[in-house]
Amino acid sequence: MFLESVFVVRAFIELREWLSTHRELADKLEHLERKVSSHDQALAGVIDAIRQLMAPANPKKRPIGFITDREENA
Repeated sequence: MFLESVFVVRAFIELREWLSTHRELADKLEHLERKVSSHDQALAGVIDAIRQLMAPANPKKRPIGFITDREENA
């Protein structure tokens, strides 16, 4: 996994160097990077929401003391 990441980074570095001579393609790459960044933020929000849903709910606790039938039915 780590080795694949290194290759991906190297590919993007080489691509950036090549694109520096091609401004139109560089603009498209910048647009793509912004889009991916916004998707990362959206995914982080979804993951946070899922974690909140996975958190155990606080069970309703019974009050301390004796409860009569009248209080229970009210």
